[in-house]
Amino acid sequence: MKKNLEIIVVCIAVGFLMGQFMFHQYKKDENPSTIPTMQTTETLYFLQQGVYSNLDNMKQNLTDFEYYTYTEKDGKYYVYVAIIKSKENLEKLKGFFNQKGYDIYVKEIAVTSNAFLEVLNQYEQLLSGTNDEKTIQAACTQILAKYEELVVND
Repeated sequence: MKKNLEIIVVCIAVGFLMGQFMFHQYKKDENPSTIPTMQTTETLYFLQQGVYSNLDNMKQNLTDFEYYTYTEKDGKYYVYVAIIKSKENLEKLKGFFNQKGYDIYVKEIAVTSNAFLEVLNQYEQLLSGTNDEKTIQAACTQILAKYEELVVND
């Protein structure tokens, strides 16, 4: 019995060390010309609140929004208040923001982040099953936060 236990412990230790070795072989390469493998690209719907010419004006006009994200391109700030994948949830979110009095524009943007797409799929299921405004707002906030964490800051 003691001999079998020793063999099991040694096997687990060797497996752990081999796993660590394999994991460290796939560290992220700093070379920007490398192409990641097994990445899925999906086109998502970004709900755009507006475009602003300066950052201060943008922040001043967005005080009603609990959370948003923006991109800067050619001196313009594009503000997004939600990201979604399915057309059904897109219509639900457009209605949610229109009901609050906001004009929302839809942009299609390709995203290549498996981790973010997995998180988005979970929130898609949550949004499909609810009409509660607080739940919708919380889901939009969490999706945008995960987008910044997993896509923008990656």
